Amino acid sequence: MEKPGLRVFLDTSALIAGIASSKGAAREVLRLAEIGLIEIFVSRQVIVEADRNMEAKLPEMLNEYRAFIENLSPVLVDDPRPREIRKYFSIINSDDAPILAAAVSSGVNYLVTWDTKHFIKKKIQLDSDLKIVTPGEFLRYFREYVEGL
Repeated sequence: MEKPGLRVFLDTSALIAGIASSKGAAREVLRLAEIGLIEIFVSRQVIVEADRNMEAKLPEMLNEYRAFIENLSPVLVDDPRPREIRKYFSIINSDDAPILAAAVSSGVNYLVTWDTKHFIKKKIQLDSDLKIVTPGEFLRYFREYVEGL
């Protein structure tokens, strides 16, 4: 099967929302990946944070989360090096800089997040084609992409 044309980096908020809810935009993003229409990327930091948050806040879903990740088989990218992260300190807070750096360096088309305070409202300008969007916004872009095929 040909690889999907859209590559999507999920941050922890979008990944957890997609797994914790049986409906909603984040879940639909995961469904698109499950059926092979998009390719999901995550960093090691996202996996560790999501696992820790699921264990603390939704322990009853921890096994489902881990099985889902195993079945989804997202592309796992290495966490960026400190010097790569520092490039983004002037753009975003230091806690989110590793996520932004990982998304940019992985060459994805979209960073999907529910962190509107730090990512979306700031209207981050990058020297790349990466679009930072909420799950719902991504679905609109995906529809446009499919209609253009």
